[in-house]
Amino acid sequence: MSYNNILIEKENGLAQLTINRPKKLNALNRETLEEIYNAFAELESDEDVKIIVLTGSGEKAFVAGADISEFADYSIAEGKNLAAKGQEEVFDRIANFHKPVIAAINGFALGGGLELAMAAHFRIASDNAKMGLPETSLGVIPGYGGTQRLPQLVGKGRAMEMIMTAGMIDAKQALQYGLVNHVTPAEELMEFTTKTAQKIMRNSMVAIGKAIEAINANDEDGVNGFDKEIENFGKSFGTEDFKEGTTAFLEKRKADFPGK
Repeated sequence: MSYNNILIEKENGLAQLTINRPKKLNALNRETLEEIYNAFAELESDEDVKIIVLTGSGEKAFVAGADISEFADYSIAEGKNLAAKGQEEVFDRIANFHKPVIAAINGFALGGGLELAMAAHFRIASDNAKMGLPETSLGVIPGYGGTQRLPQLVGKGRAMEMIMTAGMIDAKQALQYGLVNHVTPAEELMEFTTKTAQKIMRNSMVAIGKAIEAINANDEDGVNGFDKEIENFGKSFGTEDFKEGTTAFLEKRKADFPGK
């Protein structure tokens, strides 16, 4: 499938999805969101792809926000539909994707850009990255999950402050807050992210998919995360990866997981 606003590169089990609108600082417009949706459908069905890395093109921005020009004249109903469709088709889908998704934040991650990064399973930032949710300065609130995921990651008080002030934090502060897992020099970001992905791929991708589901269950209304963990723990015993992993351990060798 060809795309106008994103690039996909695949190598050794890793797919790099790059938001490619550098003249717009990779801002998310409707077409780009639709392309991300289609790309994840493609990556989901590609058995050779084990891990997805999200990043932005150029040296300035991961994603600098949503393309405001597209929704500046929206009605209440249109605004609600914009958020609902975006959350369902892109942001929630990424958060619940059964393959690991890592955000490599290579510059500004603002508004919808930070929300995209927060939908990923974890985040690695370059030391020049800046992050924030500036929506209240435009008379609106985050609509792609920002009011929910930011408090989960940094705590309610810090999330309240970031959203109310509409300010940015740098990579060092984001690391202190727990918003990102690691900070690297800009020129080392993709190398570090790739090495992290390779560490993940040594393990059972089948088990990792079940772990993602169990971890996310804790955030679902009416779902007991402990029950989901018990269920998925039990299901693991019926997989070929479990047989290989336990056999390899007992035989004192490295596992060669069938699910890889």
